[in-house]
Amino acid sequence: MSQCLFLIPINTNDMSTGAQILQEKIDQALTGGGEKRIASQHAKNKLTARERIHFLLDEGSFEEIGMMVTHRSTDFGLDEQVFLGDGVITGYGTIHGRQVYVFAQDFTVLGGSLAEAHAQKICRVMDLAMQNGAPIIGLNDSGGARIQEGVVSLAGYADIFYRNVRSSGVIPQLSGIMGPCAGGAVYSPALTDFIFMVENSSYMFVTGPNVVKTVTHEDVSSEELGGAAAHSSKSGVSHFSCENELACIEHLKKVLSYIPQNCEEEVPRLTYTATDESRMALNDIIPDSSNQPYDMHEVISSCMDTESFLEVHKAFAENIIVGFARLAGRSIGVVANQPAHLAGVLDVNSSIKAARFVRFCDCFNIPLVVFEDVPGFLPGTDQEWSGVINHGAKLLYAFSEATVPRVTVITRKAYGGAYDVMNSKHIGADMNYAWPTAEIAVMGAKGAAEIIFKNEIKSAAYPEAKLKEKEAEYAEKFATPYRAASRGYVDEVILPSETRKKLISAMKMLENKVAELPRKKHGNIPL
Repeated sequence: MSQCLFLIPINTNDMSTGAQILQEKIDQALTGGGEKRIASQHAKNKLTARERIHFLLDEGSFEEIGMMVTHRSTDFGLDEQVFLGDGVITGYGTIHGRQVYVFAQDFTVLGGSLAEAHAQKICRVMDLAMQNGAPIIGLNDSGGARIQEGVVSLAGYADIFYRNVRSSGVIPQLSGIMGPCAGGAVYSPALTDFIFMVENSSYMFVTGPNVVKTVTHEDVSSEELGGAAAHSSKSGVSHFSCENELACIEHLKKVLSYIPQNCEEEVPRLTYTATDESRMALNDIIPDSSNQPYDMHEVISSCMDTESFLEVHKAFAENIIVGFARLAGRSIGVVANQPAHLAGVLDVNSSIKAARFVRFCDCFNIPLVVFEDVPGFLPGTDQEWSGVINHGAKLLYAFSEATVPRVTVITRKAYGGAYDVMNSKHIGADMNYAWPTAEIAVMGAKGAAEIIFKNEIKSAAYPEAKLKEKEAEYAEKFATPYRAASRGYVDEVILPSETRKKLISAMKMLENKVAELPRKKHGNIPL
């Protein structure tokens, strides 16, 4: 039988015709919604879906899947609007040699709207990403569900949502918001690990400005309602705000360099040659007065590899800093109180921000370094009524559950429950260091003295002098790291200049850490 097949003559004319038809279809697919709509996209300073993929992936590495897919709907004139690819480009390729899967919605085709065939293409690459243990990157530019297809569109979104959840913690999921995303188009990105937005051109909202005006009578612009600035600083929905699309794509690639392919692999390490790891400038960074601020960014940059710190959620909840860095070439996650903003207190937003980041790092085996200078939780009715108890518990839960190597450096204040929450030994931290300036206590010396010695101060001939005396007495006992060190809550009191050296050593010691959680289906994190 096989011999007969080889004897069948090849019709070169047919082959030529077939190749011609194929090329025509490829050309048709490459033009998306047509030259007019592509020109409109460019006029808005926006790239096309194919251009975005071109800049995202290594040159020549993209392999497209589903180029010839079309929708199968005939209602409301859709039978006259059939485009190859159905408004989304899907496939795989490499970024700096690492395999990734990608989809890019094409706004020139039916506004990038999602329907049955469109969703099936996205689900296909999501399934492949899961099966092969590689990141999935979505470049979103969609008006939402394709209204003409009705419930089929909604089902398509739900299919994607389900895969987002199944993939969570297994493979990294990154979402670039490259244009308007409304309705269901925002919930898939919200289920992914990181959201990247483009200033003045990308939007996210459940309901747009027109609906808002109709329902609530608020007159608000798209930018005010759901632009990059709003979601980066007010809502915290977006993790990164980028100047333009090219900057957004480069940022996507940079973040990818800090995270592994999947939950079972480690981030590739950079070559590192050890030198003098002391950082003498840190010895003078803490102000003489414990109430004076300083910039924790300086501590982080001094302790991490040169210019390696990549901040996440930079404009949101600035009283806490989170981000990726490298320590002796190894990718790590950094969580740090920021005394230069609200004295570094924990509150609703900072707790959510840090908890989310801690859980991401734990998902993907990225060790955590915590720099602690926290006077407590922010008081007030706004915080209490906004659920600071529940939200603060999220951070406590995230650290407690994390099994990656965890090291804490207490630079100055570690007061109250916030001391416990910020990766203390009591909730499973592996190594805890303290600078000589560390104050580990229930509260500040003045407040403590006013409570403990209330009657004695009140009855004293000179109450103010007595308060100062008792404040000094309390500070002598608790405004130092030594009582905590005597109990083993702090492993070592170190000079600030030694911090980087100690962190490198600790992380080397902990790199083979194995920890097992109790057998359970899953925990009940306080949402």
